[in-house]
Amino acid sequence: MRILQLTAGTGSFYCGTCLRDAALVQELRKLGHDALLGSLYLPLVLEDGFAPGQVHMGGVNAYLAQARVRLPRFLQDWLDSPRVLRWAARKGEMTQARKLGPMTVSMLRGAEGEQRRELGKLADWLVTLERPDVVLLSNALLLGLVRPLRELLGVPVLCTLQGEAPFLDALLEPHRGEAWRLAAEHAREAAGFLAVSRYTAELMQRRLALDPARVTVVPNGLDPAPYAPAARFDGPPAIGYLARLNRDKGLPTLVEAFLELKRRPEHRELRLLAAGATLASDREPLEALRERIAAAGHAGAVELASNVTLAEKVALLGRCHVFSVPATYGESFGLYLLEAWAMGLPVVQPDHAAFPELVGATGGGLLVARDDPHALAEGLHALLVDRARARSLGESGRRAVHEHFSGAAMARAVERVCTMACAPAAPVALSR
Repeated sequence: MRILQLTAGTGSFYCGTCLRDAALVQELRKLGHDALLGSLYLPLVLEDGFAPGQVHMGGVNAYLAQARVRLPRFLQDWLDSPRVLRWAARKGEMTQARKLGPMTVSMLRGAEGEQRRELGKLADWLVTLERPDVVLLSNALLLGLVRPLRELLGVPVLCTLQGEAPFLDALLEPHRGEAWRLAAEHAREAAGFLAVSRYTAELMQRRLALDPARVTVVPNGLDPAPYAPAARFDGPPAIGYLARLNRDKGLPTLVEAFLELKRRPEHRELRLLAAGATLASDREPLEALRERIAAAGHAGAVELASNVTLAEKVALLGRCHVFSVPATYGESFGLYLLEAWAMGLPVVQPDHAAFPELVGATGGGLLVARDDPHALAEGLHALLVDRARARSLGESGRRAVHEHFSGAAMARAVERVCTMACAPAAPVALSR
């Protein structure tokens, strides 16, 4: 099959959605499909660099269209260059929900929105390609594209469900309600949906009024090859964290749990190793966390690193004994858990959103009460002092990644859904 994956980029930091979609395209190619990854709004930041090729429906021009600013085509083309878009993404946070209500609603209106000019430029690119058999949209925020894509290409359009609800719920009214209404309206036009977890499937079935028969759960997958479990339990004990360094991902909760553990004699040597994206809005809260750690006398026991490479990420995980990202919001999956499990690390996660489903499916860790530093500290303590149990849980998680949560398994599941979406409808038998 010829499969076109359209994914919205971030321009300046890693995100699980971009990494997942890029890995999916790579694995689909290994299966023999002609899979193409198209970047929307901003360049995709991948672990081997930026995704190649032009960015379509560029974020700066989309913003100017929202403001009804008209520019000559040569300036539009310049503003769509990946270099300019990367610069713009670094200078301002172009993915903040609270500031994007009007544009989100407009994009969900599709050809009736202010970005119709950018949609036309996307169409100009699409007609230069060999027509795909199926189009995959990265998330439900792109559902405004379903009707134009179907009219232009005449092929089924599938939509992945991964992380839209927290973004849409963070919009300010009246845009929040209107965005959900438009998403539900255009959802009826999609050929089907691929949810990254059962939690996400059930949530979006309710919020978008989807027929459960139209939603297939396809868990995220990871290529485990770069992740090799290191010899551990012979160095200073360490807790690992790998996600955006902000409150939503639960970093303050983890810091408080760490400080509680450091007050116990058996954890005097304990370290906290955290890495992830840091945006402008994260810097002040992150500095406050650094001051909190320093005031407790443990600045030398904590590492907070921003935007690490794949090699640096693997090296960090190789120094850890247990892992936790105690996210406070409804996490749709958590690709970082697969990364930890691929390294043989046990996890301690809050008992909400997709985490119970993933921990249950892998047997790779413990669940504790959400948003509770003391409960998190107790869970971490249990695995730090019981090394045999920690090793057993970590090994269970590692096996699960290889057997059920690999990139290859994800691609095979997507392949099946695409094949069904492209199959001709069975003829209807007429009664005599």
